[in-house]
Amino acid sequence: MATVPGQLIWEVVKKNNCFLVKQFGKGTAGVQFSKEPNNLYNLNSYKHSGLANKKTVIIQPGGKDQSVLLATTKTKKQNKPSGLLHKSVMKKEFPRMAKAVTNQVTDNYYRPDLTKAALARLSAVHKSLKVAKSGVKKRNRQALKIHGRK
Repeated sequence: MATVPGQLIWEVVKKNNCFLVKQFGKGTAGVQFSKEPNNLYNLNSYKHSGLANKKTVIIQPGGKDQSVLLATTKTKKQNKPSGLLHKSVMKKEFPRMAKAVTNQVTDNYYRPDLTKAALARLSAVHKSLKVAKSGVKKRNRQALKIHGRK
């Protein structure tokens, strides 16, 4: 089976695919988004497309605990969907997760052009995992000055 180049795939799917979301603004100005699972910015462009590129980065919540899943696609297993992703679950504090994402994406020469997008997605996912502290706000318990008689 012959492999198809990414540019050809992009030309076929860029205007019509099931992940495409078109939002129209004022006049003829329209923005096209994409709901692809491998698209970090959710923009309909060749650079961020998970359909047309062989190398993609996925960052999403890991599960019930506060973990983040970092997955990259393996270029050698494009025709085997079960073994396509190299997954790693991160349960560390944010600076260590950011360093791990930078090492995986940039330092390994995987997709250095997606470093900024991967860090932005990591920040958004990490912020969404934080649980808001609930409860009644405490009053200031410092002694109040009472102006009285001398």
